[in-house]
Amino acid sequence: RTLEAINHRPAFGLNWDPSHMMWQGIDPVSFIWDFKDRIYHVDCKDTKVRQTGRNTVLGSHLAWGDPRRGWDFVSAGRGDVPWEASFRALSAIGYNGPISVEWEDAGMDRLHGAPEALAALKKFDFPPSNTSFDAAFKQ
Repeated sequence: RTLEAINHRPAFGLNWDPSHMMWQGIDPVSFIWDFKDRIYHVDCKDTKVRQTGRNTVLGSHLAWGDPRRGWDFVSAGRGDVPWEASFRALSAIGYNGPISVEWEDAGMDRLHGAPEALAALKKFDFPPSNTSFDAAFKQ
């Protein structure tokens, strides 16, 4: 509805941040496909969802990092975001814009976690194939 309200103005883009999608129950890969022409930035932050029946998606008044929360932000690669499927979808839509690592893991020192997060994400940032796997069989 927002795009309709602004008449699909090309200057209006989206920051794809899957961490918020996870605790809201939104599939981040489907979001990439649905808004492929509007993703102008990729923000890599992860979320660990741990609902036990005693907690919910609402954070209530528990502090970030409290293990009783139903979800929390964690270092990229340590949560529930499907990074490989996400990077494959970003590649498939031709995304070549900025990719940043956002840090909000209350349970881990950033000087330890940031390099680890970068390494975890870099393994999914591979070039796509130039040919199909069965190209050798075509004449």
